[in-house]
Formats: sequence, C-alpha cells, structure tokens
Amino acid sequence: MKKTEFVRKPVFISLLVSVLLLSACSGGGNGGSASEKQDPNGKVTLNFITQSSPLAPSDPNEKLINKRLEEKTNVHINWKNFTKDVFVEKRNLAVASGDLPDAIFNADYGDYELLKLAKDGAIIPLNDLIEQYMPNFKKVLEEAPEYRAMITAPDGNIYAFPWIEELGTGKERIQAVDAVPWINVEWLNKLGLEMPKTTAELKQVLIAFKTQDPNGNGQADEIPLSFINKPGAEDLVFLFASFGLGENPDHAVVTNEGKVVFAPADEGYKEAVKFVHELYKEGLIDVEAYTQDWSTYLAKGKDQKYGLYFSWDKKNITGANDSYEVMPPLAGPDGEINVTQTNALGFHRGKMVITSANQNLEATAKWVDQLYDPLQSVQNNWGTYGDENQPNIFEFDQGKNMLKHLPLNGIAPVELREKTSIGGPLAILDSYYGKYTTLPDDAKEKLQIVRDIMAPYMKSNQIMPNVFNSIDELERLTTIETDLFAYVLRMRTEWYQNGAVDQQWDEYLQELDRLGLQEWLEIKQASYDRAIQK
Repeated sequence: MKKTEFVRKPVFISLLVSVLLLSACSGGGNGGSASEKQDPNGKVTLNFITQSSPLAPSDPNEKLINKRLEEKTNVHINWKNFTKDVFVEKRNLAVASGDLPDAIFNADYGDYELLKLAKDGAIIPLNDLIEQYMPNFKKVLEEAPEYRAMITAPDGNIYAFPWIEELGTGKERIQAVDAVPWINVEWLNKLGLEMPKTTAELKQVLIAFKTQDPNGNGQADEIPLSFINKPGAEDLVFLFASFGLGENPDHAVVTNEGKVVFAPADEGYKEAVKFVHELYKEGLIDVEAYTQDWSTYLAKGKDQKYGLYFSWDKKNITGANDSYEVMPPLAGPDGEINVTQTNALGFHRGKMVITSANQNLEATAKWVDQLYDPLQSVQNNWGTYGDENQPNIFEFDQGKNMLKHLPLNGIAPVELREKTSIGGPLAILDSYYGKYTTLPDDAKEKLQIVRDIMAPYMKSNQIMPNVFNSIDELERLTTIETDLFAYVLRMRTEWYQNGAVDQQWDEYLQELDRLGLQEWLEIKQASYDRAIQK
C-alpha cells in the first residue's frame, strides 16, 4: 500500500551515449534497447527497465510471480533493474540517450513527464492497444469508469497504465490518513500517565519520557519524539491539524466550501510550527530527525527507543507488539480537534509506459493485460503463494479460486512484500475483497484506525482531486513547486529550531508570493473546480 509522490520534477538530459546506461545497470538481464521482431509462434522476448527494492532479487526473473507469468504468457522479459535510489536518473538517461527499451515498468512518471515524453515521441498512446488486446483492463474500466477519466490526458489519449488499489471510500478510505502517530503505551503505564488528549498534555508526556527513565535502564537514551523531516508517512505534520486546517504532503488543503488553501501560508500552520519549537527547546525531538533517512529511523524504532513516532503501520518500525498504540487526534489550544485528510487515493497514473521503439506491441499489451487479471493483480501488489524458499503472503484456495492472506507472524509487511511482489500496473477494486482475496491483517487494522479514530474528527469532507492537468498547467506547477516547496521545507526546519516564525512570517508570506504562490493557487483552484463539475 501506499504511497504517492507529491513533488514531481522532470529530468531531461541532453544526448548521452547508451554505454552510460549499460555500465550503471544493477543486474537482471542484458537488455536495454528494444526487441527485434520475432516469430509470433515462438516465445517473445521483451526488454524492460524497472526499479525494485534492495531487498528484492537483482534479477526480477528470480521472483516466483515473474516465473509464473512467463509460463502463462510465453513472454520472456529481459529486465534492466535498478534500485529505487538511482532509478529515476537511470530511467532518464535511457530516454535521453535514445537507447529505448520496449517498456518502462514501475516507471512512476509524473503527469508532466508523461505529456513531455508523448510530445517528444518517446512513448506511445495506448488507447487502441487497450481496445484491441486488453479485456481484463477494459473490464476494470467498465466496473470503475472514473479511472478511465483519470488516466486520460487532456488531448484524449492514454499514455500510461495505472496502479489502482481500493480500500474503503471517502473519509474512511485507507489512504485518508498517511502518517499515523504511534505512542509508547508501555512507557505511559510505567510512569502512571494517561494517553494525552491535548497538545499541552502531549508536551508534558514527552517531558516525562525524557526525564523519568521509562525504559528503566538508568540511562537518558530515550527519544521522546522522532520523525523524518520531509513529506510522507514519517513526518509529524499530523499534529498541525490541532492548530487549524493542518498540512498535507502536497501542501493543498480543501475546505468544505471548496476553497483550495496553501496550508503553509495559513495562520494555524504558524502556530503549529511554534509548538514544535517548544518541543525542540525542551530537548524532546530526536537530534537526527532533520537529516535521518528510513534506515536510521527504522533502526532506532526496532530498538524501541521512541516515545512517539509516525508511520503508516507500526509493524514496519517497531514490530508487532503491544508497546505502541495509536495516539488519537489532540485538541489544540482552542479546544478544537481536527484531522486533515491526505490528498491521496490508491492510484498512480504513470506506472508503466510503452516506448516508440517497441516492435511487439500486441504481445506487450497482452502481457500487461494479464497484470489486470484480478488474481494476478492481488499477487503483484502484495506477493504470492507456494514459495518454498521464503515466507508466503498468501495461500491459494483452489475450491474458491481465492487468495487468502496468511498471518505475518511478526514479519514486517513492507519487507516481505518488497521481496516478493512486483508492483507495476494492476487493479484491486473494493469488489475483489471476499471474492478474489481477503483483506490483509495490517489493512484491517489501518481501516479500523481511520474509521473509528480519525474520520470522526475530519472537519473537511473535501480533498484535492487527482486531476490530469494540461501540459501548460503542469509546466507552470512544476516550475513553481520546485522552488516554492523547497523554500517552505527550509523555513519550517529553521523555525523548528530557532523559533523565529513570528518575526519572519510577513517576509515569508511575501517570498511565497514572489515564488508564484498566487498562480499556483489559481491553477489548483481551477483544477478542483473542473474536477467536481464532471
């Protein structure tokens, strides 16, 4: 599950020789350029570029899912596979060099990139291929026609295959809250403290975590509060909603009246930053919070050092134990409780593209269509069954033709899924649960958290829709956001530590305008208005 990228910056590089790409390959086949025409009666070989987790095999063909796909489709994929940290650079080098593969899998292209690639002739429209060769995908679009509108560019073409994962709807969809606050209830109980209900009470709890040795080892090694200081599920901006509208990774919050607000320019945002500075002054914030990456954050979590931290699922950080529970939303200084909906659906428009160099379009389209078969989509998203070499996500009930999630037994779900799933284009609709698959245990827990703890306090019913803007709008948004978002994060980080937000606020607002905020708001508002009128 999860998660969406919010700042998308296209990287287009002048002509480079293809040897740069070939020498940087991290494994998995020797194909980079497109395949040649082959005997239609024999096995077709296609060359794909992709990305995967460092936890996964360097050759994706070692994954059981891909082995079964090859047997089923008689299509062999030569993968040029990169780890996530270098994938975007290598993907862009391949396009810039002209050494195009047949397709880019797990491409994760943003909208501007898709339209620019289409304009430059690097990728092809998919409309005809979908109509002629993709019955599984067409069935998805017939059952959920809103996705056809979402994947169709303003010029009427479809340029990429999407990833779709439905889990709940509206305020109660699983993506409605990205960063969940997890508090150490073992420490609360040991110190005789109650679950905090206000921001003021939270501050006092964190002070107690720092000063009263709740882990009982006689050392002041507890970390009262930790987070990763960038947009995502590990950020602490969940707390901002206690002071007003709150904050989102893409900085857009929509009011019930349908007004798009840039959250970092709201007065409540300023008050939230001041609160974080209070925590900083008391020495309650992890000194590494401003610079740490996922691996550092995870290592300290596994050592149970945190009093409060943020994550999509606690099992990914502190494991499957009872030491941590969800901290409910807090009342702010004015007594109001609010939870900001995350502007996210289980949807990514640019998950896979077919390049203009592909000479096996029919075979490629039919292979991709298998990914949209319900049972195949479920495995691509989470993992598979019958693997004798490592734990399995599923068992397969042949009688019911259904995949049933197995207990994780303490295994971090994200780690097992990254080892065994393949991602890419897929569709899991709400109607699939109970028919093709069961809900994973961690999803059940997250849905319950959203439904019972978070949704009742969401003041706004609106989110920013997933709009496919025109290339002109996207050019302006991308240009503005590059500097605007970086400035917001830099100033917020400085204010956490120096507490100068009041003194610098007016100057900050002027700089936001200079960086293009008003134009950004105009484009976003127009996009929202168009979407709700459809």
